[in-house]
Amino acid sequence: MRFHWFLPTTGDGHDVRSAIMTTDGFRPAARPATVAYLTQVARAAEHAGFEAALTPVGAGCPDPWIVCAALTQHTERLKTLVAFRTGYALPTLLAQQAQSFQDVSGGRLLLNVVTGGDPVEQRAYGDFLGHDARYARTGEFLDVLRRAWAGTPFDHHGEHYRVEGGGLAEPLDPAPDVYFGGASPAAERVAARHADVALMWGEPPSAIGERIARLRDLTASAGRELRYGLRVHVIARDTGAEAWAEAERLLAGMDPARVAEAQRRFARYDSVGQRRMVDLHRGDTRELEIHPGLWAGVGLVREGAGTALVGSYDEVAALLREYAALGVGEFVLSGWPHLEEAYRVGEYVLPRLRAAEPAAGGGRPRHETLLTDTGGTGRGAYCSRGRPGGLTWDSATASVDRPQRARTLP
Repeated sequence: MRFHWFLPTTGDGHDVRSAIMTTDGFRPAARPATVAYLTQVARAAEHAGFEAALTPVGAGCPDPWIVCAALTQHTERLKTLVAFRTGYALPTLLAQQAQSFQDVSGGRLLLNVVTGGDPVEQRAYGDFLGHDARYARTGEFLDVLRRAWAGTPFDHHGEHYRVEGGGLAEPLDPAPDVYFGGASPAAERVAARHADVALMWGEPPSAIGERIARLRDLTASAGRELRYGLRVHVIARDTGAEAWAEAERLLAGMDPARVAEAQRRFARYDSVGQRRMVDLHRGDTRELEIHPGLWAGVGLVREGAGTALVGSYDEVAALLREYAALGVGEFVLSGWPHLEEAYRVGEYVLPRLRAAEPAAGGGRPRHETLLTDTGGTGRGAYCSRGRPGGLTWDSATASVDRPQRARTLP
């Protein structure tokens, strides 16, 4: 299993927030998404054992290419799963961007293809194609993109793109893996033909199993193999009771007017995946545990991935294994706040799923991490095996301090 984290580029805090809007009628983020703060989250994810970090894309959040390029200068191993919209740039240009990013980052780029699911936002960008036409364009985009990466001049004459003598001067090495989301038949056809990883939002295991079975049939027909990923939030604590108490706290912070406004916004989407998320709760706050340990409360106010795994560390690990048994090999996880929860999940959940890797070259052990200060204060913080609740946030300095700075090793 491979594990990734999420970068909250619209702000962070102790409440569920929109991933693609800096404001959604809710109070401003307690922790603005400065480069200093996102660097801390990225470093936490890196030291906690995550392989990559996903960034969102949308009209209300900063451009992920620029944000991720900046963060690669403050991390050593963490890959960035950069979300981008097909149709907003030429595939030949994006091939060049990917080449530059690989050079700058040392080959740490992954791509998350987003076709778009909000017609209002699409039109605001100048894109007036309908749902299935957008996915057809995405398929052609990815075909041209991979040909450009091959480093051999090529011509292309398609419905949406025309290229003469295009392509990079030499093959892109490494070429980034392509992650692709979409739950409609049109989307699944594109995933089967062009993606490396089909990324799904957290639905009950039975629904995920059905989707994987469909995609396996489609990829077999195309003569390809596909990996499968799950995008889901995590609320894990020492005991199940503590985890569910945290879920209730998050729910209590969702004002009914905010829930209603979010559901009105989601209703205009033509995204099948978003509709499947809404169908899990239908705006009703009373029955949100839709499968043992799977909570749909996040989707009351947050677009996209709208479910969380809730339970003790052992229970969450068991549910992740249940998805893995269906064929899911990659997990993009998150929790609020993303800084502390990266450590919590990395220290208490991931070790239950895989053996901790020894520190290379006699470096710092996995469970004792220095969080380098990025706010110009000269201070840092250590996160050890102690509970992440021991960390305190200093909004004035954009840094995290630990009450006692002793370097406690395992």
